[in-house]
Amino acid sequence: MCLCDLEIGEYATVKMVSGDEKLAKRLSALGCIEGTKVLLKRMAPLGDPMIINLRGFDLAIRKKDAKNIFIHN
Repeated sequence: MCLCDLEIGEYATVKMVSGDEKLAKRLSALGCIEGTKVLLKRMAPLGDPMIINLRGFDLAIRKKDAKNIFIHN
């Protein structure tokens, strides 16, 4: 299950971040690491980008990047 599968208002925990090294490093620097609790707050009208909340701040993330963040409930 990836971050894109969440419904608005739903919480999940990051299980793994995949993708290229640049993306993984960027997300890691923002605190999106294994065990981090995330909340899907909003989605743009066309579904891209998504606004997630993690570690007390909101982060806008593109759907193609969110597909590399694997979660579990």
